[in-house]
Amino acid sequence: MLKIHNTLTREKQAFEPIEPGRVSMYVCGITVYDYCHVGHARMMMAFDIVRRWLRASGYAVTYVRNITDIDDKIIKRAGENQESIAALTERFIVAMTEDAAALGIERPDHEPRATAHVHEMLDMIGKLEANKLAYASSNGDVNFSVRKFPAYGKLSGNSVDEQRQGDRAVVTGGKVDPLDFVLWKKAKPEEPPDAKWASPWGEGRPGWAIECSAMSCAILGEHFDIHGGGEDLQFPHHENEIAQSEGATGKTFVNVWMHNGFLNVDNEKMSKSLGNFFTIRDVLKHYDAEVLRFYLLRNHYRSPLNYSDVHLDDARGGLTRLYTALRLAPISQSVEVDWTEAHAARFKAAMDDDFNTPIAVSAMFELASEVNRSQSAALAAQLKALGGVVGLLQRDPQEFLRAMPSATGTVDTTLDARVAAAIEARAIAKRDKNFAEADRIRKALADEGVLLEDSTAGTVWRRA
Repeated sequence: MLKIHNTLTREKQAFEPIEPGRVSMYVCGITVYDYCHVGHARMMMAFDIVRRWLRASGYAVTYVRNITDIDDKIIKRAGENQESIAALTERFIVAMTEDAAALGIERPDHEPRATAHVHEMLDMIGKLEANKLAYASSNGDVNFSVRKFPAYGKLSGNSVDEQRQGDRAVVTGGKVDPLDFVLWKKAKPEEPPDAKWASPWGEGRPGWAIECSAMSCAILGEHFDIHGGGEDLQFPHHENEIAQSEGATGKTFVNVWMHNGFLNVDNEKMSKSLGNFFTIRDVLKHYDAEVLRFYLLRNHYRSPLNYSDVHLDDARGGLTRLYTALRLAPISQSVEVDWTEAHAARFKAAMDDDFNTPIAVSAMFELASEVNRSQSAALAAQLKALGGVVGLLQRDPQEFLRAMPSATGTVDTTLDARVAAAIEARAIAKRDKNFAEADRIRKALADEGVLLEDSTAGTVWRRA
């Protein structure tokens, strides 16, 4: 049985969907004013794996990941670029989609944009106001009254009094309490026309948290199975979502809350000011996209993740090992996973234990070792099928092995042809029993950092 760690209960619990056989899942997506970074990649990968395993477990999954296309940072960047908000956000939505596709991340079933759901946000704010949980402030904003929602803090584990004691902010902007948060922001005179909407409280735009509450409820209903996002969103964003949604509907908002862990770079928080900020596109200039996917997959989604070239190099070596096993025992056709096979059973047990991908990957390595020992095409097919469950190992092995980057971080486009010609010349030498020449060719390639591996299936090569 699948067990998922629920942030709300702080424990792993057996997963039971609201509707048998069907799962509804919402994940907080990207604010589109720049290219996606590796932290975004981690979030998208984590929930791509969740969705894939739910589907492999027999569930029909409706997956929603929103796009925040109106925000202070978006308005600021559009102004700096002297372009419309729509032009800016559309460009980076396209880039986000390209980056996710490169990593093998499947598109969600729904990708709602905040600007297309302002009506639902206004409706929810109106319900909160009617329920005495929202109030218009003197500066024109509409705020949520945190103290009037007794359950506030249940996700983060901090009571309102504890939060208030630690809050040294002065009450400003017409707020009753510093903990109150904005539902609707009054438009500023200098803001462009495409950054504001009409409302019962005057022109303005929605607050960040109300966007996700309104979009998730509009698509999945007022009560759904799983809500996910980065650990940094647990408070206050997700805490605010619970307060808004349950305050407006009177229903339980979400059954299971999931959060992926933080990503650091060389043991420091990723930051442009520290010069350790990497976009997905930066990384893919030097590493194969499947290597980055494999690197993310080898770490449990809830654990802190330290990004570095050393770890990516290690991931490249590990993925090469798996592909080498596939190449040594060629697969004539794709097959379904045999879940009764021992390695697959260990893989499944790991994935059912809160999506424990590191243990699942270790089962794949064990299977790869068995493939190398036995040269079994059936076991190689099983390995490929297991890889397919998590979006790995679906390329031609020889293609992957030939595409390993050189020491300069670029792919040597002439190497493939030269090695292929050398392998052919060596095969002719061996056929003619000219073993000295065959050994010379092997050594020359080894000196260049190319290792040959002979098997009954033929000769393959890989980087040393």
